[in-house]
Amino acid sequence: MRHAFKMQLKPGVAAEYKKRHDELWPALAAELKAAGISDYSIFLDEETGTLFAVQKLAPGNTAAALPRSPVVQKWWDAMAPLMEVHPDHSPIATPLKEVFHLD
Repeated sequence: MRHAFKMQLKPGVAAEYKKRHDELWPALAAELKAAGISDYSIFLDEETGTLFAVQKLAPGNTAAALPRSPVVQKWWDAMAPLMEVHPDHSPIATPLKEVFHLD
């Protein structure tokens, strides 16, 4: 199953956002993979600062439990200055409806 969502960067932070993802913590990558997430990409609309993310979720994935992970919470804290976030520093993520797919 594919899951897509959008998030919003704050102005002027795109380069820092990319840098942090280029240096993604190995523990975070391991946590995401262990939760059944793969083929995860994030794209940036440079005109608006909108991020578009898409990921594959394995059957029986545990992605819904990730917000309770200390590694994920620490990542959110580190990323909060760059993005629009909720009070707990989780990104404000709006799910997107798939309207077309071609294999």
